[in-house]
Formats: sequence, C-alpha cells, structure tokens
Amino acid sequence: MGIDSERDIEANLQVGPTDKGMVRIFVESGGVEIPMDFTPDDAVEIAEEIMAAATRARGISPRGGRR
Repeated sequence: MGIDSERDIEANLQVGPTDKGMVRIFVESGGVEIPMDFTPDDAVEIAEEIMAAATRARGISPRGGRR
C-alpha cells in the first residue's frame, strides 16, 4: 500500500490560518479528524511540493503511462 494505490475512500480537506499564526490542514474521514498545523514557511514548502506533483501528473496519462 502506498501513494500510488487507489482507494475508494472519501475525505474532506480544509486549509486555513489559525489564530496562532499557523497554517492548518484539516482532514476528516469516517469520523476521524486530523488537524495538522504548519509554520507559514513549511506551508509554502508543502504548496510547492503539491504544485510540482501536479506538474508531473500532467505528463502522465490516466492509464499510468507517459503521453
């Protein structure tokens, strides 16, 4: 089981600032709530990693092969 394994699980994702100056990523699924707080600098790094993954994913066809 890894990042490439498909699953049929629904989850809610929320992202926003906290009153303590942190950035919170909040995930809820099946009654489990996971709040994750990050410094603004760490949040920017995470956002950059997401953007890089999206760029790489654009180059992969839905069947898993390259275009």
